[in-house]
Amino acid sequence: MTQIPIPPRYVRVAVTQFEPIWLDLSVCEWSKTGLIPRMLDSRISIMDMVAIPPVLDFKFSLMMDKYSRTLSVDFDLSIVYIKDSLRIDSPETGCICAAAKEGNVAVVLGFSENWNHSLYISQAIIDHEGIIKLKRRKLKATHMERTVFGEASGSSLTNVVELAGIGRVGTLACLEHALPLLKYHSYCQRKSIHVSQWPPIWEYSGGPDLWYMSRDGSRTLSQAYAIESQSFVLHTTAVLSQDGIDRKNTSNGLVMNMPGGGTSAIFGPDGRKLSEDLPDTVEGFLYADLDLDEILKSRSFLNVCGHYSRPDLLTISVNDMERVLANSA
Repeated sequence: MTQIPIPPRYVRVAVTQFEPIWLDLSVCEWSKTGLIPRMLDSRISIMDMVAIPPVLDFKFSLMMDKYSRTLSVDFDLSIVYIKDSLRIDSPETGCICAAAKEGNVAVVLGFSENWNHSLYISQAIIDHEGIIKLKRRKLKATHMERTVFGEASGSSLTNVVELAGIGRVGTLACLEHALPLLKYHSYCQRKSIHVSQWPPIWEYSGGPDLWYMSRDGSRTLSQAYAIESQSFVLHTTAVLSQDGIDRKNTSNGLVMNMPGGGTSAIFGPDGRKLSEDLPDTVEGFLYADLDLDEILKSRSFLNVCGHYSRPDLLTISVNDMERVLANSA
């Protein structure tokens, strides 16, 4: 078993609560005028970004069609969305990396990935030198997401990477935080900071919607992740504006029909919330100075991948082989 490096004592983090850029891949212009420049003066060590380009756009437009009981498929919108999804080797990705390097900040980014005209819910961790240290995909798209997005292969089980001056940082998407085996495999990668990425999430209505997809439900999953992993969790959500509703044509849907959805938060390794909430319709940053010694405090009592485990009784089996379509003889 590999010994993890000793992390720094303190790390400053920023968590975003911003609306995605709907159906617009003008990332280079965005990186010059939008979120990244607003972070440059903050002198933060790591940030979480979910706004370019949004993985949260088309999948929820399709879901709204279902919720609104109109079962049509908008092929024109499909074409636009594929074109406006980010290619990992594109100039747009290069602009994001360049902005991270210029600002001397690390970035954890959620995006819709265009890989040879197939789409995947993807995440990238970029270091302060603008180098992509990790790129993974959501293992399995959730419910109606499966009409748009493909599934990951074994390499995406690696979701934690060492960042210089920060420590071990990992990330998962949305309801991956409800998968016990995936979470435990993630815990075994020994992270200090975890980024939990979510779409806009509203208060539970008391109706037929699912509580675990509400503001309190999603936060509960992230909070439990912090306790179980004994790591800091940056819970980041998007925001939906009236302009976004109009562009997505969801005003008559059962969900995504009102502005709001912001519920970003920061949780400590014992589960306590360390941040003050922003209003759910307001874009902004949450900041915190993390004392990584708090991780040691929590793990001295509960370390689910160490002294509080029983590998002689319970283990998980992992197949991290990357599947390919064609193998050469």
